[in-house]
Amino acid sequence: MTRSTLITEPGNGTLEVFTLPTDTEFLLTLITDIFENYWDQIHFGVLIQGAAWEVRAPNAPQRISLSDGYLTVDFGHWHFHLCIGEYRGPRNHPVSEELARHRRTARAELYRRLREDGCPSSWGLRLFNGKDEQQMTVFLPSPYLTVEQKVLKEPRWEHLALWDHLRQTYLGLDPDPLDREASRRVCG
Repeated sequence: MTRSTLITEPGNGTLEVFTLPTDTEFLLTLITDIFENYWDQIHFGVLIQGAAWEVRAPNAPQRISLSDGYLTVDFGHWHFHLCIGEYRGPRNHPVSEELARHRRTARAELYRRLREDGCPSSWGLRLFNGKDEQQMTVFLPSPYLTVEQKVLKEPRWEHLALWDHLRQTYLGLDPDPLDREASRRVCG
């Protein structure tokens, strides 16, 4: 059975975290699944103290590839890279083992942010490198927001379909009724 951990983050409140594997094949499968099948429902970027980048893809990725440990998700006019595997660097200038460990994803987690009453208020995926620096957050659809981030008058529970899919596919967990008690608080 998959267990979750409650953590409190300064300025971010309480998160319920579900740890995921960090091997290359798992991360490649997970990220490809999200960006190929749900690109039009998510926002992504970094969420760190002092900065929140909530980017929306302009179209489905034209290419998702892996080279020298780096995953590339290419949307045509722009792309991003994540080091999810063994990185060696150029043949004529290989990187140190320490730098390779620093760059590679060392922690991956699905999370849901909890209000003070214990009900979820937002859902996502976070990746961290070997020095516990955030690489990326994928902000999953909220039942209280449109994809354009406009507040809905009534919850749209079908917006939790991606969260339910990720829980079932990657954690072996069924949908949780607690998610349908979500807060109207829509940030983060």
